[in-house]
Amino acid sequence: MAKLKITQIKSSIGSDKRQKATLAALGLRKMHQTVEHENTPNIIGMAKKLGHLVKVEEV
Repeated sequence: MAKLKITQIKSSIGSDKRQKATLAALGLRKMHQTVEHENTPNIIGMAKKLGHLVKVEEV
């Protein structure tokens, strides 16, 4: 199965609680931190909700 590389490119300051919780669920805590996850519908949905805060690449 393909993997996704998700990098936080913008700060979560000013974001609502739900967006901050989604970032935490993805494992992102700091700016420019990168995590890898399996390409599943759950992860894709989370990344789409945070499209303005993260950059997603397929590995």
